[in-house]
Amino acid sequence: MSYALITGASKGIGKAIAFELAARKIDLLLVARSESLLQELGSELSGRFGIQTHYLAIDLAIPSSPAAVAAWISQNGYPVHILVNNAGFGIGGPFYQQDPASTRDMMQVNMHVPVELCSLLLPELKKHAQSYILNIASSAAYQAVPGLVVYAATKSFLLSFSRGLQYELRKTPVSVTAVSPGGTSTEFASTAQLGAKAVKAGEKLNMTAEAVARLAVNAMFARKTELITGTLNKIGAAMVWLLPKSITEKAAAGIYEIK
Repeated sequence: MSYALITGASKGIGKAIAFELAARKIDLLLVARSESLLQELGSELSGRFGIQTHYLAIDLAIPSSPAAVAAWISQNGYPVHILVNNAGFGIGGPFYQQDPASTRDMMQVNMHVPVELCSLLLPELKKHAQSYILNIASSAAYQAVPGLVVYAATKSFLLSFSRGLQYELRKTPVSVTAVSPGGTSTEFASTAQLGAKAVKAGEKLNMTAEAVARLAVNAMFARKTELITGTLNKIGAAMVWLLPKSITEKAAAGIYEIK
C-alpha cells in the first residue's frame, strides 16, 4: 500500500484530483488548512471508493510547514509514490497596493512549498518502481501579467523548476509533470479579488475542476513533462511565444484593468 499526497486538497482542483485518484483506488494523504473540510472529504472518499485516507490540517504559508508535512509522513510510516503540489493562490491588482506579508505568503505557498516537498520526499519517491510528481502551475506561467505580477512569476518559476527537475530525474523511477490550467471553476477569482472584466474574460474559457483534474492525472500517469489544459489556452500560450511581449502584456493589462 502506498499513498498519493495532495496539497490544497480540500477545494477546487486539489479536491477534484483527490476524487480522480480515489476512483483509481489510490490511497490518499490530504493536506490543507481546514480540518473540517479535510475530515469531511476523507470520510466521503473512504466510504465511496473503499480507500484509506489520512489528513493533516496545516497552514502551508508557515515556512516550517513542508518540514512538518514530511515529519508527519515519516512518523506515521506512510509510503508515498505520488506527490501532487496543488496548493496555491493569487493576489490581483496593482503591485504597489498589495500587502507585502500576503505577497510573501503567496510566494511561500506557490514556490517554496513545492520545491521543499520535492526535496524532502524524493528519497521516498525513488524507492518505488514508478512514482510521480504533479505540479499545478497556470496558463499565467507563460507571460508577465500586469495585475497578477507576482502570481504569474511564481507560476513561471514552478513551470521552469518542474521541467528542469524532470530532466534531472529522467533516468530514475520518478517523473515530473507540470500542468497549466487556464480559467477554472474554483474560488481563485474571488480569492485573488479580480475585477469584473477579468472574471468575465475568464468565464469564456472556464473548465470545470473535474475536467482539469482528469487531464492532469492522465498526463501524470503518461509521464508527460508539460500540459496546458484546453485548446484555447494552448493557442494563447503559442500566441504569447509568437507575439512581441509588449503586445501580450498590454492585452493582459487591459483584462486586469491596469492603467
